[in-house]
Order: sequence, then structure tokens, then C-alpha cells
Amino acid sequence: MKNANQNEKLNDGLGAGTPGPDSYDVIIIGAGPSGIFCAYELIREKPGMRILLIEKGRPIEKRSCPKRITNVCVGCNPCSITTGFAGAGAFSDGKLSLSPDVGGNLPEILGYEKTVALLKESDAIYLSFGADTNVYGLDKQREIGEIRRKAIGANLKLIECPIRHLGTEEGYKIYTRLQEHLLGHGVTMLFYSMVRDILIEDGQVVGVTVEKTVPDHDPPHTYHAPEVVAAVGREGSDWFSHICKNHGIETQVGTVDIGVRVEVRNEIMEFLNQNLYEAKLVYYTPTFDDKVRTFCTNPSGEVAAEYYDDHLAVVNGHAYKSADHKTGNTNFAILVSKNFTKPFKTPIEYGKYIARLSNMLCDGRIMVQSFGDFQRGRRTTEQRLCRNNLIPTLKDAVPGDLSLVFPHRIMVDIKEMLLALDKVTPGIASDETLLYGVEVKFYSNKVVVDQDFSTSIRGLRAIGDGASVTRGLQQASANGLSVARSILSKSG
Repeated sequence: MKNANQNEKLNDGLGAGTPGPDSYDVIIIGAGPSGIFCAYELIREKPGMRILLIEKGRPIEKRSCPKRITNVCVGCNPCSITTGFAGAGAFSDGKLSLSPDVGGNLPEILGYEKTVALLKESDAIYLSFGADTNVYGLDKQREIGEIRRKAIGANLKLIECPIRHLGTEEGYKIYTRLQEHLLGHGVTMLFYSMVRDILIEDGQVVGVTVEKTVPDHDPPHTYHAPEVVAAVGREGSDWFSHICKNHGIETQVGTVDIGVRVEVRNEIMEFLNQNLYEAKLVYYTPTFDDKVRTFCTNPSGEVAAEYYDDHLAVVNGHAYKSADHKTGNTNFAILVSKNFTKPFKTPIEYGKYIARLSNMLCDGRIMVQSFGDFQRGRRTTEQRLCRNNLIPTLKDAVPGDLSLVFPHRIMVDIKEMLLALDKVTPGIASDETLLYGVEVKFYSNKVVVDQDFSTSIRGLRAIGDGASVTRGLQQASANGLSVARSILSKSG
């Protein structure tokens, strides 16, 4: 546990272990899972190593969302849901996908077997900090076989993936312990601190320029290190794309995932929830042959809004472990994966543009439409919504018409996916099923990296969701372990 002096330093934005005149061995930008696990492995293997972890949000004990009490977003800056220690993972459903086939591109970069080993190691760390020992999807082979049979009949591919569910409130506790552990072992942390630029000289990274965001915008300050790890997560992917453009860091145009969050009664999803917890299903639509997938299922969960820079609202979902916080609904995402060709270069802006259309129509809030109205091409109204058996868990969602937001192609993809899913779990394509928009995943700035996650700038490494390397907590955590070992190997 932290002592009083450490608490005082943390509240000032500077954690324990400050080594001196602004010079460090490693600077990590972003305190999400990939940055946390990178710092964890560095300090475990080399105690006394000078590590600076920079985060524009708050320490975890100061992260709270007023909307959870008032039901109204007050525009906190920075947003406590998407930024701060543990990143968006602190308030997510906290699902650890234990298969290398889910959650990112690590197998393509490191190889399948090495990824399997890293996932096991990162899982063991979560367990040591209090994660639930129960794993879904291992002991129900007969039932899973029945789900697979129905999926095949609907031309859906079931991706089997064991899941360890942390839960929103338990995940928060686990990351709190990890923050205390890093501080107690000498990692310096800067909170309320925005990296304005990465400093490069003769093709070699030399440090970063940082500006405090709270309480005052202090003059920029420079910190030096021969190794900088960009672990910015989805929230920082747009920022990092501009950094890459400004410094000529090699990137590729990545995939854009855009879609809706679906909400149904638990009874509809009961068989899938009990046997898989999260059924990961992939579909190639008959009309356009587009890849569509289910993502982030939350049994007995709540639909939630996330807010990014300039108050962009996108939809997400979570679920608690505690029975006191469970609902009668299940929510999950349907995401359409779009790949673009030249001359298109701005996939993140494309996703934000579609989300802004929804925000514009709903006064900065999330839109909701019943699937019945979605199919009939009409706007959902408060009156028709009140007739539903299904009560929305996102209380301030605005009834609307998603056809005014999505391109026709994405509308068709979503409809065809829901009709296919209805063959696996009947009732999911009922008129009362709710669709919330827009859900978009900002990990489409695909940075070109090698097996050590080095970019085209010497000493600068890019990891996690913000670099389009990973797409979830577990692979992001494993990615942090991997890059730490690459740094340690180089330093000897």
C-alpha cells in the first residue's frame, strides 16, 4: 500500500520514485493495460529502472463519472470513462479473451505459440491481483457444439474463445492494486498530463514534451529518454495518427469498425450467455460480402455512453459481477469491418464523422431505434418505445432513425447479421430489439512495427489498441509484457 508521502505525490500528479532531472530510462505514454503491463514487467525484471508513465487522465481512485448519479453528462475534461489509469478498461465489462484468435494482431507479429505463452503470463498476473478464477467456455462442449451447429446453418462462424470475466467493479479494484504496485516499486506517474509532441533527433527518439491539463495549463515541460513507448489506447489513436503524420512515422490505413450496440432481454440470449458468456460470431453478408462480427457481450448488463475529445459520444456496454447491479437485459455490439483503398487515408475521421451525425441529431446523446422501426425505415418514437417489453438501460438515449446516420451499405449489413443471428438464438430479430448508435472502435491508425514493436523511428515503440496492434484488454496486456522484454533485451 502507498504511504502518505506517496499519496501526496500522486495527488500532485507525480508518483513515487522520481529519479531527478527529467531523465528516464523509459517513458511510457498512456496508462492503459498495455502501458501498465509494460511498466510492470520492466520494474519486475530490473528493479530501480527509471520509468515515467504519462497519462492525460486521472489516477484511478479519482476516476468517477457524474452521469452515473445525475444521468446527465457534464462534459468532464478529460473524460473519466475513457481516460485515466487503466484507460477505458477501468470501467469496461472487463472480459479477458484467452484465445490468441481474438483481440488483436499479436499472432501475426509474434507468432501463434509466443502469443499463447504471453496470454497465459498476462492472465496469471491478473489472477495474482485478484481476478476471478472461473473461465467460461471450457466445460460446456456439448452445448457449445449445439451453438456451433446452429451457427453453421446460418453461415456464421463461431470463434471459440475462453473468457475470464473481471466485471466492471472488480476490474476497477484489480487495476487499483496494480497502480499501487507500480507506485510502490518506484514507477513515476504523471497524471493530468498531455504529451504534446515526441522529440526526435537524427531519426532517434530523445524524449517528449508534456503539458499539464489540470488544474492549470502550465508551460510545456520536456522529459528525456532513449526509449519511448506509445501505449495510448483507442482514445489516443487520433492523437497518435497526427504525431505519425508530423514525424513521418510509417503507417498503413487500418480497418474501421462501425456499427450498433444491440440490447435484448436476457431470456433471448440465455443459452449463449450460460455456455459461452460471450459468443463471438463472424458473418459475411450475402448482399455485399462484408465482414460483420459480434463483440463485447454483456449479460445482465447496461448500455453506456463514452465521451471522447470535443465531447464526441459513442455507445458501449458493461456488466457488473455483483448481483445487486445486474439488469434483465443483455447487450452486445454488431460491428461492420470496412477496409479502404487509396487515396483514402483517414479512417478515424470517417468513424468520427458518422458518430457526429448521430450526436447532431440527438443533441450530443446516443440514438436508439427498435429493430422493427429499423426494418420499416421509420423513426422510433417515445410512444412506440414505451410499448416495448424491453426497457432501455441507457436512460437518456434519444429515439431516432439510424438510416439518417449510417450509409445504406452498413444498414443492410446490420440487418442481415441480425437475421442470421436469429437462427442461432431465436427472438433476437424481434421488433422490440433495440439498436443504439453509433458504436465505433478507434484503433484504425495502423502503425508499421517489427517483432520488437519498433517503429521507423529508433527507440520509439508503438503498442496496444492505439497503434492498431491489439483490440482488447488481454492482448494489450500481453503486448505490454512483450515490448518490455524487447527493451530489456536491448539494454542488457
